[in-house]
Amino acid sequence: MSIDQKIRCLVLDDEPLAAQLLSEYIKQTPGLELAGIFTKPLDALQWIENNSADILFLDVQMPQITGVQVMKILNGKLQVILVTAYPEYAIEGFEYNALDYLVKPAAFERFLVAIQKFHGIHNKVKTNTTAKTEEESHLFVKAEYKILRIPFDDILYLQGLRDYVAIITKEKKILTLQSLRSFEESLPSERFMRIHRSYIISLNQVNYVERNRVYIQSTPLPISDTYKPTFNQRINK
Repeated sequence: MSIDQKIRCLVLDDEPLAAQLLSEYIKQTPGLELAGIFTKPLDALQWIENNSADILFLDVQMPQITGVQVMKILNGKLQVILVTAYPEYAIEGFEYNALDYLVKPAAFERFLVAIQKFHGIHNKVKTNTTAKTEEESHLFVKAEYKILRIPFDDILYLQGLRDYVAIITKEKKILTLQSLRSFEESLPSERFMRIHRSYIISLNQVNYVERNRVYIQSTPLPISDTYKPTFNQRINK
């Protein structure tokens, strides 16, 4: 969600006055957009099936389908803020990861607290995603009696040597006491690929392919029959 992108909100409440109050709160709050207002659960569920939203303000007590049943059907498709005249009825909703609950008639200040919780969760997810991206730009290995940080961009290929793995970089060879399989499982698959029981290559470093060999810079490495179909598929893409 970009900075200028509004948070799309839905209201589902079988009491028209309660639904209207929440709708007015949404319209008054910068950064929010009223995407829809519903008094019937089935209408809301059908809308959600074909459209996108970020928050659903959901009445707990409704005929035919309760708010908790609606949450079960949605199964986490969007964040839910429960709305109820009886807080004890909202407890079950937290088993299905309700973000917050508002007691009718909800005060505007309390409404803003619930919106702030949404911002807090969104910012946390955004931070974690950024951290993961930064973390996956390099590799840490224990070698030479210390922990080395090796950028993925520097790695040419890895070679399995019995109990050791040789990491061949643009500058040097690094030996580490690990298995090649452990690297195969931890390295990002969009950048690295196993081509042989003894070799994992950086796809970004491939110069050319000739028959059953791939050339990393000027070094030829064998492509085994086991990995050749998958390798060819990746290269063709």
